[in-house]
Amino acid sequence: MDETFKDRTAFIRGAKDIAKEVKKHAAKKVGRSVDKVQDEYTKRSYTRFEEDDDDDDYPPQDGYYRGDPLNDEEGASSDATEGHDEDDEIYEGEYQGIPRADSMKGDHLTNNQQLVTEFKDFEDLEGQRRKDKEELAQQYELILQECGHGRFQWTLYFVLGLAMMADGVEIFVVGFVLPSAEKDMCLSDSNKGMLGLIVYLGMMVGAFLWGGLADRIGRKQCLLISLSVNSVFAFFSSFVQGYGTFLFCRLLSGVGIGGSIPIVFSYFSEFLAQEKRGEHLSWLCMFWMIGGIYASAMAWAIIPHYGWSFQMGSAYQFHSWRVFVLVCAFPSVFALGALTTMPESPRFYLENGKHDEAWMVLKQVHDTNMRAKGHPERVFSVTQIKTIKQEDELIEIQSDTGTWYRRWMIRILNLSQQVWANFHDCFAPEYRRITLMMMAVWFTMSFSYYGLTVWFPDMIKHLQNIEYASRTKYFNSEKMVNFNFNFTLENQVHRNGEYRNDKFIRLKMKSVTFEDSIFTDCYFEDITSSNTFFRNCTFISTLFYNTDLFDYKFINSKIINSTFLHSKEGCQLDFSDDINNAYMIYFVSFLGTLAVLPGNIVSALLMDKIGRLRMLAGSSVMSCISCFFLFFGNSESAMIALLCLFGGVSIASWNALDVLTVELYPSDKRTTAFGFLNALCKLAAVLGISIFTSFVGVAKAVPILLASAALAVGSFLALKLPETRGQVLQ
Repeated sequence: MDETFKDRTAFIRGAKDIAKEVKKHAAKKVGRSVDKVQDEYTKRSYTRFEEDDDDDDYPPQDGYYRGDPLNDEEGASSDATEGHDEDDEIYEGEYQGIPRADSMKGDHLTNNQQLVTEFKDFEDLEGQRRKDKEELAQQYELILQECGHGRFQWTLYFVLGLAMMADGVEIFVVGFVLPSAEKDMCLSDSNKGMLGLIVYLGMMVGAFLWGGLADRIGRKQCLLISLSVNSVFAFFSSFVQGYGTFLFCRLLSGVGIGGSIPIVFSYFSEFLAQEKRGEHLSWLCMFWMIGGIYASAMAWAIIPHYGWSFQMGSAYQFHSWRVFVLVCAFPSVFALGALTTMPESPRFYLENGKHDEAWMVLKQVHDTNMRAKGHPERVFSVTQIKTIKQEDELIEIQSDTGTWYRRWMIRILNLSQQVWANFHDCFAPEYRRITLMMMAVWFTMSFSYYGLTVWFPDMIKHLQNIEYASRTKYFNSEKMVNFNFNFTLENQVHRNGEYRNDKFIRLKMKSVTFEDSIFTDCYFEDITSSNTFFRNCTFISTLFYNTDLFDYKFINSKIINSTFLHSKEGCQLDFSDDINNAYMIYFVSFLGTLAVLPGNIVSALLMDKIGRLRMLAGSSVMSCISCFFLFFGNSESAMIALLCLFGGVSIASWNALDVLTVELYPSDKRTTAFGFLNALCKLAAVLGISIFTSFVGVAKAVPILLASAALAVGSFLALKLPETRGQVLQ
């Protein structure tokens, strides 16, 4: 071995790693290939726990596993190792010299027999692991029933609810600040589009990353890290000034919060007994709605109050929308603090062979609930819990071995390989059909839901613009001489005008266009404009002082002997005329989010009564039908009503899909599968938003037909999934 790793701790290499080592060394002997696993004794002699053959896989009554003294690691010996020092130990299959010619034939037959034995041992080991998992699932359900449902679960419910609330807030933040941020940062249309999608891209990466890690390092620990990332970068995003840094912070903020949904549902489900699981997981979904309501209310209360801002020169500006971004980080910060008081999932401990830690957590759950119910005298009667035999573990390296970065690189590489292998196991033959079906259902649901929920506000805005344009005032061939313009110009079009020696002082221009006009000896001072352009105009001997009339506002115009002095830097905020529109946006989002409350209540009450599949398929069909009413949405009020209807009937399908995803996968793959499916959901959301918004003002039928077709396909495929109601958690 390399000298750097000479002193590493003895450790389990794993069945697959040992098989590769056997194959490599045995090839030096006779060129033969050995596959999979060494014999059971050699493999098990390095495990932390050994099980007695006379025992029926349960530990002693004191709750601890102890190895057989006859097979203790210190006294263990074999023909291959006896008489050797630890450093000189020769393992089975290691090169020990060239065999004699007369022993080749017998060796070949013996090795073939050993190969068959190894395959049989590997199959027996896998069969034993499956049997152990089934026994653990049944026993764990009985233990949860003994612990009861009470104060502990409700405390965890509110703690994890804050994490769900943070996820709901994250979805709405960028949409609410975009109208303000685009002026503050001078964003182009492409930059605005990227800012709107960057959160979904970050959440897509975060869901896959944290979901995979949660199955390896723990639900609580992984959720703490993800919420910390979200809190830190959400805080920074409220202070950074440039578009690039703001985009980067929101991306990493999305990566952090992306792990909340996969981990929260898996974490909470492992403290719930079978008869309570569907209902209480559905109640947990309400916090996503509360997050949307919180974001809408805070935007309504903060962003239009432009006095809540300050600036340090022209380089640093902190406007009210940045205060809103800062306030939206509070749920994540509170969730982070509250989560530190909660224990790790006992099911995760048991899946990783940590019997004592799991027993202590379950005892805490039992005692907390019994004290709250007035029965403190009741004793936790469980003394032995099934644990799963471990196939592989991380390589443990002593602190004085090698350099610190090399040790960390090995650990990270090993952890990445295990996460990737666990992800591949989701496509193993026994899970492949379920995974592919769930991928299709998640994709179709997300594509239609997110596409329509973004399309609705855009359509409302489009209808508002049509109505606003219908009130445009037109002025043709006007001639103004020595006139002072000191009032607001709004929603006007001036064509073929002639302005001589006129003054435009302390003027606000909103949606004003000058076409084919001539300005001679005019004076512009302290001008604030939005959506204002000069097309094919000519400026002769004109002075511009302290204005925001930048080059892009002069389209095909000629500027002759004119001067620009002290032009305003950056994009100046002018919200006074947009307050009503801002309130309207927040109010519509508030109503759309609040409309899912009835669907949440119905799904929670009926989830364990009618089953997950009926809830999922029924809600999808109703959502599909509601899409056809969109053809009648020809006014602003009608579109708001249809938005509330669609949100109210579709939320039940999301709740059923979350519960179904938790229950279809075993504990060692649960957050990995959930994270992958949730990442696919965010990818479908990006595609849906991009496609649906491109048809705003072009064709209403295309988004409606796309959403209806996707929902119909999703509801049909949902009926092909297995029902999980009444089943113990795998």
